[in-house]
Amino acid sequence: MKKEKKVFERPFIKKITINVPNKFGKTTSFYPLQEIDGIKIKEMVEKYGSPLFIISEQTIINTYKEAYRAFSLRYPKVQFAWSYKTNYLDAVCRIFHKLGSWAEVVSGFEYEKALRNGISGDKIIFNGPYKTKEDLIKAIENNSLIHIDNFDEMYTLFEIAENAKKLPKVAIRVNMDTGIYPQWSRFGFNYENGEALEAIQRIMINKKLLLVGLHTHIGTYIMAPWAYATAAAKLAHLWVLVKNKFNHNIEYIDIGGGFASKNTLKGAYLPGTDTCPTFEQYADAITSAIINSNIDIENLPLLILETGRALIDDAGYLIGSVVANKKLPDGKPALIINIGVNTLFTSWWYNHQIIPVQEFPLYSESTVVYGPLCMNIDVIREEIQLPPLKKDDLIVIPRVGAYNTTQWLQFITYRPPVILIDTNKNLHVIREKENLNYISSLEKLPDHLK
Repeated sequence: MKKEKKVFERPFIKKITINVPNKFGKTTSFYPLQEIDGIKIKEMVEKYGSPLFIISEQTIINTYKEAYRAFSLRYPKVQFAWSYKTNYLDAVCRIFHKLGSWAEVVSGFEYEKALRNGISGDKIIFNGPYKTKEDLIKAIENNSLIHIDNFDEMYTLFEIAENAKKLPKVAIRVNMDTGIYPQWSRFGFNYENGEALEAIQRIMINKKLLLVGLHTHIGTYIMAPWAYATAAAKLAHLWVLVKNKFNHNIEYIDIGGGFASKNTLKGAYLPGTDTCPTFEQYADAITSAIINSNIDIENLPLLILETGRALIDDAGYLIGSVVANKKLPDGKPALIINIGVNTLFTSWWYNHQIIPVQEFPLYSESTVVYGPLCMNIDVIREEIQLPPLKKDDLIVIPRVGAYNTTQWLQFITYRPPVILIDTNKNLHVIREKENLNYISSLEKLPDHLK
């Protein structure tokens, strides 16, 4: 019998743009996420709608205890200060305060929030490049720790101190070269050119301010613990200079924040879950630098950490729904979900994981994920391997606890509600879904347009 001739198929080259194999191999399978802290996601959506932010109190507690343990086992005097700008929902802030965290704020607005959350003034660190005169007066009256960013702010404090009934407690913020790029030189006084030491000496000879701290914040999402060792060593050097010249013990060294979370940065070769340093690695680097410096062991300063992202990211989830499927002109599948870049602000710099809630087949394909906004820039993932999903299917985006509910925008769509799952698995609405009355409440109509 004559064999049938097979149809010729020309060879072709297809560029692999996702799930590029590495020396560890590659993972193409994952599992649906159907529960958060034992509560079914579909039930929460039925009750509160979609999209929906979820915050896990238990995850916050576990992560904080892990971080505190890492540092307190390596250094005798440790204090965390919750970074309000990372997530300033009152319920979230109060969980951290209940665990023993102070407050770190960068504006008059955040300062007022911290006071309203029951934090005493002497446990509020006031950072930031812009503090009004009224802000500074209020901080002095409440015995707060004012971190000076520039000489103009310092001179304003000198003027206020002339008539103040209390001696203002201050620290200086120091920027420095720690070997990472880009170097954050915008904030504070530079270490290498002697500006930081000059600022310290002006405070010491003026005697109108009480210098109690040294502070640095070397950047954000820092993957190199050794950079913190460099920063801590340079602050320790300043501590020793002040001790030797003025016989003054500075009470604390504040190493700032910037620890990475397990999210994956855009352009990263490996996932953040594989590359993110542990709290132990950060703690080893920072505490070793201080202990091995020339600081008098009998007068070790308090070590303050303003960790935000690494403490809260894992506790946040964003639940959404599929709006539609599309085929792009090049044949690539696209998905539209009801979560836009205005709601998931961190999608600008993270390749967020997207996990279906319902069971799905093993087959998956490279997909573009768009949000619902009438803007071409509304892209949640430029490319991600996903199984076929249909309209109204649910998806979950994990690790969204940091910055999304502070940097989100009221644009085109209402912002969703935020739900807290407490340690007893009870659900609490900690921020209501927006509505038209709320959005319009600050608007005023001229009489001729009524």
